[in-house]
Amino acid sequence: MSTDGVHTVPTAASVPRPSDEALSAGVVRDLDSRLVAAQRDWRSPGVSAGVVRDGHLVWSGHVGAARLDDPPAPADDDTQFMIGSVTKTFTALVVMSLRDEGRLTLDDTLGDHLRGTRHAKVVLRQLLAHASGLQREPVGHIWESLVAPDRDAFLAGVEQAEQVLPSHHAFHYSNLAYGLLGQVVEHITGRDWNDLVHERVLGPLGMTRTGLTPSEDRAVGYQVDPFAGTATEEPLFTLNATAPLGGLWSTVADMARYAAYVARPDDRVVRPETVEEMCRPIIMTDVEAWTGGYGLGFGMGRRGDRVYVGHGGAMPGFLTGLRVRRSDGVGAIVFANCSSGALSVGLATDLVEAVVDAEPTMPTPWRPEVPSADLAPLLGQWWSEGSPIAFFVRGGRLWSRLAENDPASETCYAAEGPDRFRAVEGRERGELLEVVRGPGGELEKLYFATYAVTRDPLAFADLQS
Repeated sequence: MSTDGVHTVPTAASVPRPSDEALSAGVVRDLDSRLVAAQRDWRSPGVSAGVVRDGHLVWSGHVGAARLDDPPAPADDDTQFMIGSVTKTFTALVVMSLRDEGRLTLDDTLGDHLRGTRHAKVVLRQLLAHASGLQREPVGHIWESLVAPDRDAFLAGVEQAEQVLPSHHAFHYSNLAYGLLGQVVEHITGRDWNDLVHERVLGPLGMTRTGLTPSEDRAVGYQVDPFAGTATEEPLFTLNATAPLGGLWSTVADMARYAAYVARPDDRVVRPETVEEMCRPIIMTDVEAWTGGYGLGFGMGRRGDRVYVGHGGAMPGFLTGLRVRRSDGVGAIVFANCSSGALSVGLATDLVEAVVDAEPTMPTPWRPEVPSADLAPLLGQWWSEGSPIAFFVRGGRLWSRLAENDPASETCYAAEGPDRFRAVEGRERGELLEVVRGPGGELEKLYFATYAVTRDPLAFADLQS
């Protein structure tokens, strides 16, 4: 309690953590300051946030009130907030887990799973990437009535819904698309979407405080009058059949577990390479600036040379931001219990950036390589189309580089058989590298993606002779 009987909540409290994971006092103070400033600027009843690094929740803070009771109730790391469209990333993971099991492909159409729909030609990959062109919302005025359809009403509405743009014409955000993805996974499995999310994502990640039904001590959402500054409690919104587009509640602690998984995935939910696939852009969200993209359920945003992945969420009374810098293993979650005005995704990015700037990820020290006998003859300078291409070893693997000090020109290879390598990472991923030998087994040349690669710089005319 402060003077004058005004109840105050601690502005930001760091959670205990192993000393070797701790942020410096200066970074903690910076994060605390950003959180308090955001709550004041946004005029949100409360703002909660957490930062994860290398799998650990290394900082969390809670400003203001989760509930404007008398006295106001503060939030903590286990207070549930509605995460809105961040739910879409969980729906996408369920879809991708079924893809990994061979129970669907991303090139399947809606017609393959929802027979008789007028949108039968729409492809699942397009739904995941908001590239289907389907109208933004389910049919009806659910954002006025806050009454969401059950399964039968939702599917009936789909037949009235429009495809407002051609597929892949432009990024067009569609809640309807994710409602449909929920119906697809239910049709394939014969299971409820909620059960699938718990079984395939929440359970494996230990997210015990995440689900469709919040507890009694949940945060309450409010709309703050822009002029009077008064707070009006928003009603609860049960999304029914539209839950896959935004119905989950979660906490700072649970979403820290989730951010840690997105940053450093393992096999608990989907294969690590599947998460990589989901976090690659399929379509640009801003065709002029090229600072935003969307992949398979995850959005991407660029600041300078850094790309962050995650998602935003908005529901009546709640705004959420999730951002992860995967290469640094740092992520942040931000919750605000207000309907408007909170730039949660922006603050989540700020928090990640502040940690990465102040305490950058330490690079792995270099160690001398011991090239295997089959790689040693391939190393050194080669030429293709009159330009140099260098082959070298890094981490025991074969790499090539088109230009010195240009990581974007690099390609990594894995052995696929005798004198055959497959590009598995980098510029020419997927292409074949073939080794050509003479009658005595001597190395003559290479073919990469069918282009001749020779030890000397040859003209195309020389290759004809």
